[in-house]
This record gives sequence, structure tokens and C-alpha cells, in this order.
Amino acid sequence: MPSKKQVYLAGPFFSPEQNDRLDQVADLLIKNPTIDADSLFKPGQHPYPDAEFGTFEWQVATFNVDTRQIDQADVVVAVMDFKSEEGEFEPDSGTMWECGYAFAHNKPVILARFRDNLPINLMLAGSATAIFNGEADIENLSTYDFFELHNKYVQTDIF
Repeated sequence: MPSKKQVYLAGPFFSPEQNDRLDQVADLLIKNPTIDADSLFKPGQHPYPDAEFGTFEWQVATFNVDTRQIDQADVVVAVMDFKSEEGEFEPDSGTMWECGYAFAHNKPVILARFRDNLPINLMLAGSATAIFNGEADIENLSTYDFFELHNKYVQTDIF
């Protein structure tokens, strides 16, 4: 059996609701037997300690750590919900950038979206190997085969 897959878990982590969604997805991935639970990387849990948050040094260090972690990962799983509790449904721009970077570096991109009745950006949908759409479907991340990486799409409006 091949080595378990290393995951970079992309998504916003700027509010309690966003962190709850990331934690839910992380818990499902940890249960998945094809995922290396010990190497699951959540950017918000690895702050740069040698500079004050938001300073130029912190920004450069954070960017470099995150891009290196994407480079080291086997797959990027991205939570698309950003400020849905505030009625805003566009994905977080940093998460979209991470998806594009991963795709450009031949990393599979798996999208997870808790709201299943929203349009999805054409470029994000096109870069995805699989899309888990809606709370019930997201539960399938615990059994999805990250070795096989079968394509999984959903019919949705695009923008």
C-alpha cells in the first residue's frame, strides 16, 4: 500500500464559524484511512512566532511557509465557505490563490463547500479533481479514496 497522503487544508480561519468549518473538515480527513493525519497542515495553526502578526516580516514568512507546505503536500483540500454567516458567498481570495497555486504545480485540488445551493467560480470548478457540495456530501471526505482520486463533480451554476 502506498504511503498515506499529506494534505494542505486551505480555507479562511478569521472567525469562529470559519474555524469550526475547517475543524469539521479536518476531523473527517483525520478519519480517512488514506490520509496521514499527523501531517495534515492547517495554516492558521502554524503562525510565524518571530515577528508580530501583520508585520512585513510576518507576511513574508507566512507566505513562504504556506507555499512550501503546498509544495510538500500530496493534495490540497480547500473549504470554499468564507463569510456565509454574513451573507457573503464568494470564496476567500487567499484560499482561491492556494487552489490556483496547487493546480499550477500539479497538485490535486479537492473543494469542500457547506452550502450546496450556490454558484461556483468556473476557474475553481475547472481546477478541482473533486467537489464535495453541501454538509451531507462533505461527510464523504472521511471515505474518499485519496489514492485513486476519482473525479467527482457537481452540477451547479457558475460565475
